[in-house]
Amino acid sequence: MGVWVTHPHSCFAASANETKSHSFTFVKVGKLVNYLLIWMEKEQKWRIITIFAQEKQTEGHNGLMPCTNRIAMIQKYADYIQQIEIDSLWSGQRHVKWDLDPHVNILSGVNGVGKSTILNKVVKGLVKGGEYQGNLLPGVRLKVFPEDATWVRYDVVRSFDRPLMSSESVSKIVDASVVTELDWQLYQLQRKYLDYQVNIGNRIIDVLQKGGPDAAAEAQLISAAKKKFQDLVDSLFAETGKSLVRSCNEIVFSQIGEQLTPYQLSSGEKQMLVILLTVLIEDNRPYVLFMDEPEVSLHIDWQQRLIEMVKSLNPHVQIILTTHSPAVIMNGWMDKVTEVSDILVEEPVR
Repeated sequence: MGVWVTHPHSCFAASANETKSHSFTFVKVGKLVNYLLIWMEKEQKWRIITIFAQEKQTEGHNGLMPCTNRIAMIQKYADYIQQIEIDSLWSGQRHVKWDLDPHVNILSGVNGVGKSTILNKVVKGLVKGGEYQGNLLPGVRLKVFPEDATWVRYDVVRSFDRPLMSSESVSKIVDASVVTELDWQLYQLQRKYLDYQVNIGNRIIDVLQKGGPDAAAEAQLISAAKKKFQDLVDSLFAETGKSLVRSCNEIVFSQIGEQLTPYQLSSGEKQMLVILLTVLIEDNRPYVLFMDEPEVSLHIDWQQRLIEMVKSLNPHVQIILTTHSPAVIMNGWMDKVTEVSDILVEEPVR
């Protein structure tokens, strides 16, 4: 049925002594057995405690089902952000109230007006995993849809290909070719891309095993986004003679008989690959994609196609980006542009 995570005292614990010996409780509701999977800190191992066996699930037994229902509700994800409110963007002035489109939002304005600051204030309040209630910076508020959602699934794409400076990041690297921030993003995305392929592979196997007259068509639909990604990348890189090696599980390119890793691409190619991979591995789920000046290093033709390509890979993504480039909005996105000056209000939002 699913797995939820909670602190031990917030829901259900086997005994008072056991709650002191572990940091988290994982509650799983199965068809026949409900049990706790507990991390024992002292012993440094997992322990499974069976709570009760049942022929069918019934609510209210030992209080377990209502608890897991509450946990599932706490982890409900939003489809998109409806509104961003920020008090005192600059030293008590420039209060922000920005009503967002569910699909595409483009923030524009002169240098120093606060475009990146607005995005950064929102992103800093979204902890890893996307929980935002109680974590937003002071003076920052979000309205989401649906209203009872407490989590926002999101990704952030940074554009500048600077040398890696973070010792924490460098210490995790196992590939000596990873030397810039875009390389590091690609390295992390490679791992997620492998997981994504396993997930869609399992779904395809499940569909085919069930059989049915439409099984082949359903299986093809599951892998459609991956093929779309591969076709997009090949079309973008065709002018330089590069193409994806589709027989490889990892991202590898072929160019005139030579194989290239993503780290050997130009900055613009890396940037586009990061954006498209980020969108692909979200696997068609509703989520928010923050991009700060994504046009950096991109050819003008790629800038013009950027939003269209992102939406074609995942129609459910909500794009929130900043830009200085007219090319980004050329292909029918002019009505999605918001000037920072248009979302400033005189008084703090209450």
